[in-house]
Amino acid sequence: MFQTVKSQNNMMVSPHWMATQAGSEIMKSGGNAIEAMICSAAVISVVYPHMNSLGGDNFWLINTLDQKLIGIEATGFSSEKATIDFYNSIGLKQIPGRGDFAAITVPGVVSGWMKAYEYSLQKLNGKKSLAEILDPAIQIANSGFSVTSTLEKNLKSKKTELINLKEFANKYYSNEFIEGSVIKFPEMAETFKLLVKNGFDDFYRGETFKKIFSDLKKTNCILTENDFKSFNSRLVEPIHLILDDCKVYNLPPPTQGVASLLILGILNKLKHKCESEFNFIHSIVEATKKSFILRDKHITDPDYMKININDLINDDLFSKLANEINYKKALEWPIISQKGDTVWLGSSDQFGNSVSFIQSIFWEFGSGIYLPETGITLQNRGASFSLNSESHNALCPRRRPFHTIQPALAKFNDGRCLLYGTMGGDGQPQTQATIFLRYKELKQNLQDAINNPRWLLGKTWGDDVHNLRLEKRFDDKIIKRLIEAGHQIQLVDDFDEIMGHAGAIIIDKYGNKEAGFDLRSDGIALGN
Repeated sequence: MFQTVKSQNNMMVSPHWMATQAGSEIMKSGGNAIEAMICSAAVISVVYPHMNSLGGDNFWLINTLDQKLIGIEATGFSSEKATIDFYNSIGLKQIPGRGDFAAITVPGVVSGWMKAYEYSLQKLNGKKSLAEILDPAIQIANSGFSVTSTLEKNLKSKKTELINLKEFANKYYSNEFIEGSVIKFPEMAETFKLLVKNGFDDFYRGETFKKIFSDLKKTNCILTENDFKSFNSRLVEPIHLILDDCKVYNLPPPTQGVASLLILGILNKLKHKCESEFNFIHSIVEATKKSFILRDKHITDPDYMKININDLINDDLFSKLANEINYKKALEWPIISQKGDTVWLGSSDQFGNSVSFIQSIFWEFGSGIYLPETGITLQNRGASFSLNSESHNALCPRRRPFHTIQPALAKFNDGRCLLYGTMGGDGQPQTQATIFLRYKELKQNLQDAINNPRWLLGKTWGDDVHNLRLEKRFDDKIIKRLIEAGHQIQLVDDFDEIMGHAGAIIIDKYGNKEAGFDLRSDGIALGN
């Protein structure tokens, strides 16, 4: 049994130790959970550039001392020039994953930070200045940081896709960055300094904005000045699922948060069948398939959805889907699904505030469009749009793209609050469900729930595989039964990061905190 990290005051967890440390120090010096999260998010945008960037999006679940829960949706909409006719005119039948025509959505990250910072000042008596919050990211970007094995791995594996993107190649391939070597981002440090000087809005309408567009004008990217000036993140109402002893929360569309709630809703009907390890795994995998089918049929920009999201969080639907699960034969797979990578972070302060947070550029290194004046890599989230006008996720101007990323939070009837999440495209809903159910139903502590062997159905970051992958630590008898049930099994190394970088924090009714981090990542959990 692994021991969880414990604290009576503050708690921070992230997939990179420098981000955890930075956020922890903010809270240790009197800052709140939101201020700590912005600090950590800024740092991890520097040290994990394959996973996230200021050119990506983020989502927030914020739980305050008075138990008020709010969501922040910071996903950029598509350019005013983003049309199906445009892509047809340049001979493309689908939106590319890399290059100028992949970067078609406004970066939402900084707007999300701004919305959260404003909420902290207005509602939580936030006291930290932008200088205090962003200084760790500035220092690390200037002095440099050690390349992680995952950064080295992704630079090598994606080289053929990215080497011909001039500015990206100049930054990342002019030197051989191997694990342990030092990489610096002085241009990003200057960007953070401008945000300190002028405020977060500067990214969209000020000096930073001008530097961004100075670089964009040298590309064929279709993002316009008006796209940036018209964009703002927004507060949203979280969606939730009521279980016997808790409420589970996630973000509404355009995230796939409902997929996570669907899985848990189905599994709640199957608790009596999940006592064995085979049944536990098989149930989650099959529930994941059922949820993905509904997700891919309905979930898109909420302004374009044809159903009410609450129609999918429905007890009768859960019962129907649960009854369809066959314990002798797995549902045939695959369907077309989503890959992606991201970072999940959690924070909980001494004042009773907590944050479940996620930030992403979609694929590793996003579009590959690197803007040298600011150090920003633009996301390729627009690749989730379809060029088929009949698709439920058809491309059009000013539309929010479908998002795989989603932070999760659960409130228990006994006063406990659980923050949890992970990176990894299709892996997010199923891994969230696994960690939650291991904690809730199997009574595993958070560290064990995260570190115990995991599985993955479908795509995740960096690949196009659709089968069921399992870490080799699973008992041979379990693997054999899964194969006999019709699952297409692929074994991967123990603690393979393909399983995602998960994390979790539990806060009890007295304010005591425990946290778990993922050994598959470069992260840590810190309490003080």
